[in-house]
Formats: sequence, structure tokens, C-alpha cells
Amino acid sequence: MNKGNDSRKRTAVLALAAAGAVLGYAVPVLAQGNGLAMLGSLTKGEWTIRQRGGAPDRKICVRSGAELIQLMHRENGCSQFVVEDGAARVTVQYTCPGNGYGRTSIRRETPGLVQLESQGIEGKMPFQLTAEARRTGTC
Repeated sequence: MNKGNDSRKRTAVLALAAAGAVLGYAVPVLAQGNGLAMLGSLTKGEWTIRQRGGAPDRKICVRSGAELIQLMHRENGCSQFVVEDGAARVTVQYTCPGNGYGRTSIRRETPGLVQLESQGIEGKMPFQLTAEARRTGTC
């Protein structure tokens, strides 16, 4: 392969990603590796999600931490784009064909306590979720 062409392609991809970030579009992260390591650092087990605004508490089993990303879209087959992948905060935008999309930010306070913010469209209806999730037992 021609190194000059590879370099130009890589530069074009990086420029497109930077332009998308400036314009607020999610761009898939190339060569992400393990990614979202913060979610893997959460304590495994049963977590209770307490939404602000009076919705009933909800319990989920957290095995990898990724279960916290799509709280309103539990189905498989959704595509995800990592917007932010920090040591204490991750943000993921996802699209579920035929059922909407969402954007979720998870901020870790401790390995057993996180703050969640998620919004999007589910079943043709908008949603906004602000919650605290805390490890409460085993699954």
C-alpha cells in the first residue's frame, strides 16, 4: 500500500471526526480497544435505579456495567457510539432501528454508586431520565 494514501485517508477520517464533534454529531471511535473501562470498574451485582421525579425504583443485574447505557431500550441490535470515555464519566449515543434512540451519560461516584442522565425517543415518545443507581445486592 502507498503510505501517502494511508496518511491522507487517516487525516481525512480524523478531520471528519473533529468536524462532527464540533457540530455535535456522534462519530464512531476507531480502534476503540477495550473502551468504557469505567463501566468495567463498577461492582457487579444487583443495582437499584432511583429516578428523580417519583417513578418507581427499578432493579437490574449489572454484569459488565453496559446494562446502564440503554435503560429505556432493553432490546439487542442497537448501534452505539462512544461520545466520551473518561475515568469517571462515559457518554454513549445509541440508535435502535424501529424503536428510537438515546444518549446516556454515566458519572461514577464510587464503584457502587453512579449518577445517570439519559434522553431520547422510545416508541415514538420522548423520554428524559435522571437517576441514581446504587449496588444493593447480588443477582
